[in-house]
Amino acid sequence: MVDKMKGSIRNAASHAWFDYVYVMVGAAVVALSFNVFLLPNHIASGGTSGISTILHAKFGWEPAYVQWALNIPLFIAGVILLGKQFGIKTFVGTCFFPLVVYLTKDLQPWTTDALLGSIVGGIGVGLGLGIVFLGKASTGGTDLAAQIAHKYTRVSLGKCVALIDGLIVISASFVFDIERGLYALIGLYATSKTIDLVQVGMDNSKMTLIITNKEQEMREAIFNRINRGVTELHGKGGYTETDKPVLMCVVDQSQFTKLKQVAREVDPHAFVVVTDAHEVLGEGFNQA
Repeated sequence: MVDKMKGSIRNAASHAWFDYVYVMVGAAVVALSFNVFLLPNHIASGGTSGISTILHAKFGWEPAYVQWALNIPLFIAGVILLGKQFGIKTFVGTCFFPLVVYLTKDLQPWTTDALLGSIVGGIGVGLGLGIVFLGKASTGGTDLAAQIAHKYTRVSLGKCVALIDGLIVISASFVFDIERGLYALIGLYATSKTIDLVQVGMDNSKMTLIITNKEQEMREAIFNRINRGVTELHGKGGYTETDKPVLMCVVDQSQFTKLKQVAREVDPHAFVVVTDAHEVLGEGFNQA
């Protein structure tokens, strides 16, 4: 029993250590992308980094100092107003990101093309933030401001984030020009899509719902010919008001064409609905 407890403690400590590695590596990737792609091309795509880009261009203020000046008070306000759920990892991300920005400030731009900078910079920021989120933390900043606004205004969190980032992009359009504001929107889009990709991975499976009068034959065909499990759900026809079994089956992308073929052969009149399924966990797929 004692050995098991010691093993559990060691495993927990190991996971916590990896979380900090994720936070620091992710924050470093965000900072590097900011210095070599976004800042030199005046791409203010939201967040405290966007604010620091605007203030650097307007007043020459050091971006790292601006980010510290914004991030740390926002973190403290978040702890006071929202509770202590952010934890030490978010504080590490809040402080470490501007530190890397400061340490890499003398790097030469990797491109002076604003469009390329917005796309690649947005991807880099999204990659870094996705890694930070895998460490169950964040880099703080305007995300905390959005959570505070959400709590006290009852406006949805997504709208609060969009509003704050939108104001930063609009400000960039006035400080620089409309074109830079549009590039910032491209960077924001690239960031959001990359975060999703890091979070759910590239393995897109397909979830198929099959409504058929030949449920037994369909089930056996999927078992035997595709080697996938089937879950039977209970449905009811809205027009006929008769009970209708609904077969749910999740398959890999490579198996989807064969599943369609099997369904068509067993019951050409079957009603089939297909949707994308991201991050499928369980037997035959990724382990939780």
